[in-house]
Amino acid sequence: QNQRIHLPSSELAKPPDAPLESPITINVISEEIAILGAQEVPIAGLTRLLTLEHQVLVRKGEGKAREATIIIRADGSSEHGVVQQVIQICQQVGFERFALRAKQQELVTTRLTDT
Repeated sequence: QNQRIHLPSSELAKPPDAPLESPITINVISEEIAILGAQEVPIAGLTRLLTLEHQVLVRKGEGKAREATIIIRADGSSEHGVVQQVIQICQQVGFERFALRAKQQELVTTRLTDT
């Protein structure tokens, strides 16, 4: 966990019901910078790194890429738009499941599909 991120509080915070399948954590530390793995990159640079992650999961087969969950941790003072931008980048690469972190280990999991 990155110490530069101060997660927002939520009354709905609760631990996940089950472990996440193939979790990938993105720490949004500012409106312009994120951390994926050990790499600090501009938000726009996430596309390249997430594409590589997606390709690795596709090669593993068995629906690993489809079942992967992107965990987004953003500072409580971050603008909502930056989280939406990160989700949009993830969707463009091919990820469909997202979990947003808040204090007390809240995980709000959603599956976004094109309609």
